Amino acid sequence: QVHLVESGGGLVQPGGSLRLSCAASGSIFSINVMGWYRQAPGKQRELVATITSRSITHYADSVRGRFTIARDNAKNTVYLQMNSLKPEDTAIYYCNLEMRQYYGSASNTYRGQGTQVTVST
Repeated sequence: QVHLVESGGGLVQPGGSLRLSCAASGSIFSINVMGWYRQAPGKQRELVATITSRSITHYADSVRGRFTIARDNAKNTVYLQMNSLKPEDTAIYYCNLEMRQYYGSASNTYRGQGTQVTVST
């Protein structure tokens, strides 16, 4: 069993900052790609940022320069530092981890339960 626990969402004014965390626990052998997606009301889910096991990062154009993704392999945790937040960043944010539970097992994708981020005055 693998469990993902997200935290850090909330209400923030435009221009403010939030830091999201997603910690994985359970039977984990290795985690390859860690990422964050978001889904706003009435819109499709979109990729926000990813980071590989070699710390190669990728960002959506809409957040590049404002958001920073990082990972702590010792804690099986991925972070998303969000600065200069805009109302259009309002969405439910989900972490997404590609991991192997055991040596030689197939890689599977696990998603967190989501955390609400609201940017508003």
